[in-house]
Amino acid sequence: MVVSNQIQFFGKMAAVENCCEVNTPEKDDLLFLKDLVDELYHFRDHYFETHSVEDANRKQNDVTEQMNKTLKRLEEKQEIYGHNTQFLLLRGRCLNVAPGFSPAAEESLSRAVKLEPGLVDGWNTLGEQYWKKGDLAAARTCFTGALQQKKNKVSLRSLSMVLKQLPPEGAGQDQSKRIMESVDLARQAVQMDVTDGTSWYILGNAYIYLFFSSGQNPQMSQQALSAYAQAEKIDTTASSNPDLHFNRATLFQYEEMYSSALAGFNRAVTLDPAWEEPPERERQLLDYLERITTLIENKGKVKARRLRTMLSSLSISALGPCASPQFQSTNGKTGSLEPRSLSELKHGQNPGVAAMGKVVFSLASEGRMAFTFGMVDSEETCSVVMVYNSADSWGVLIGDTVVIPEPQVKRHSITHKDKTFDFRSIRVDSPLHLIVNGKRQPMQSQRAAYVSYKPLNP
Repeated sequence: MVVSNQIQFFGKMAAVENCCEVNTPEKDDLLFLKDLVDELYHFRDHYFETHSVEDANRKQNDVTEQMNKTLKRLEEKQEIYGHNTQFLLLRGRCLNVAPGFSPAAEESLSRAVKLEPGLVDGWNTLGEQYWKKGDLAAARTCFTGALQQKKNKVSLRSLSMVLKQLPPEGAGQDQSKRIMESVDLARQAVQMDVTDGTSWYILGNAYIYLFFSSGQNPQMSQQALSAYAQAEKIDTTASSNPDLHFNRATLFQYEEMYSSALAGFNRAVTLDPAWEEPPERERQLLDYLERITTLIENKGKVKARRLRTMLSSLSISALGPCASPQFQSTNGKTGSLEPRSLSELKHGQNPGVAAMGKVVFSLASEGRMAFTFGMVDSEETCSVVMVYNSADSWGVLIGDTVVIPEPQVKRHSITHKDKTFDFRSIRVDSPLHLIVNGKRQPMQSQRAAYVSYKPLNP
């Protein structure tokens, strides 16, 4: 995974000095070197304040060049301060600005925290190195140890992210507890400094993870979007964070906000041209929309005679359980549903009614978030249906009769680059909400959706 626009992980390392104390040459040297390292991080994190987005493909090379210049200045003092704790921390931080793991950084930081076990910034930066190395358990130990020394936002948000990436330790309840702990840590980081855009961004990531792992509560989705918006509002660098645009676009796609999703993936591509996943996700979504609109227009390429034969079997009896006075809707109301043609459905939820039709196509797209199929009703109107949280083994076949109780209808009008899409769809949050060939779907047809977003690396 390409690591981009990483978090600025360093703390203030200057000790409180007596106002009457005169700086020694050593202190002057270390303060000067600290300024150089701080400037290096500022150059990386504020790159697009001094460069155009057209320079995005040069960013990593430019940062590496600045890192090497700073490292050279540090190495000029290596012989004098090579065993000084602050010097070791500065060298580790300098090397840590690179996206990958650095054995030299690990060595310097390990020596620094060994010499000064209370060095919070040292533990945080060493934790990042273990994280980049793939040793999440060691990273967790470092961030936890730093918090034991002093509560700080960097350790809180770093630990929040690591907890989400650790493999499950046991039962689902333990995993749920860890997820909630991750969200709580991110909240604490924000509370410590509400003006820190990075903490808000990481809180947004925590809410996304909570959204997809705990029943997809719409409130969690809105909180994620609000946290991202706050990050951009208070931090000028947030709008240049490709990870933010990618993760938010993933959520937009799940919420069927396709224009926003495409714009987000495209923005991530612009800001990090070397990152392969955003252009691929943009391509997949465009391909998905193109295939949907084509299949709707030609009704799945089903020949007219066959279509008429399929539709001839549609009748009230196909409603199955929906025709019973004891039928219970997802909102808890009981009562039979009245059939409605697709053209009669209004946008939004349609309470008290059911849509009914024959399956004329199904779509297994790359990286799909929903099982997608098209159905035609007795008036030969075709609509696309997107079913979320379905098991990989679940699906419907051409010719199946599908009843959708209280359908949720959405109109899509999408323009992206030189492409335009306009269609209506029906969203179904679970296959358990469908009646297929007169039958409810079994519990094993449902599986919680899992989508790929980028869990931020250091």
